Amino acid sequence: MKTTYYGQSTIMIETEGKKLLFDPFITPNPAASHIDIHSLKPDYILISHGHGDHIADLVAIQKSSGAKVICIAEIAGWLGAQGIEAHGMNIGGGFNFDFGRVKMVNAVHSSTMPDGAAGGNPAGFVIYAEGKKIYYAGDTALTYDMKLLEDENLDWAFLPIGDNYTMGIDDAIKATGFINCKNVIGVHYDTFPVIAIDKDEALEKFIKAGINIKLPAIGEEIDL
Repeated sequence: MKTTYYGQSTIMIETEGKKLLFDPFITPNPAASHIDIHSLKPDYILISHGHGDHIADLVAIQKSSGAKVICIAEIAGWLGAQGIEAHGMNIGGGFNFDFGRVKMVNAVHSSTMPDGAAGGNPAGFVIYAEGKKIYYAGDTALTYDMKLLEDENLDWAFLPIGDNYTMGIDDAIKATGFINCKNVIGVHYDTFPVIAIDKDEALEKFIKAGINIKLPAIGEEIDL
């Protein structure tokens, strides 16, 4: 199993011969302008919530790849009105796909579609595949609901660390204790000035807390 980082909160996980793309925001990101979104060809696209910095390339990538979209029920309805079939879920529910199992978990944020339509509740995901458990937190504040993942024995967690709109570094470190996971990939930082971080300071804080932290470059692959 491996992951590739495409900037902001956009990641691809490759597992069981399938490609899972999360929250595609690539073409509006100047730092990711070299990436051809039509070459990604995911089998699934997972959407945590409806904000533009998480779905900007959703429709274009889905139409060029035929990927199945996994998202909250309200976003599935929004996509259905555009002729895109999606697998709608809701918080606490799980479903078995051909690559493994997906469970939708709580996130504390907001969710409105770019056209103003209701985006339902924001969410995170736990992916169960290849004997591993991967937590993708989506955009979230630190929340005590994360304690519900404490006994999952998570292998890796993708956590937002950019502050302002989501958890910052200090709260993300607290979150690792709640979820009982010491392998972390930071996302949702540096794309805009308001979520810029000091990477050296971030690395120092995570390492001091005993956390195996990765802040990948755009396009970098990591084995999970």
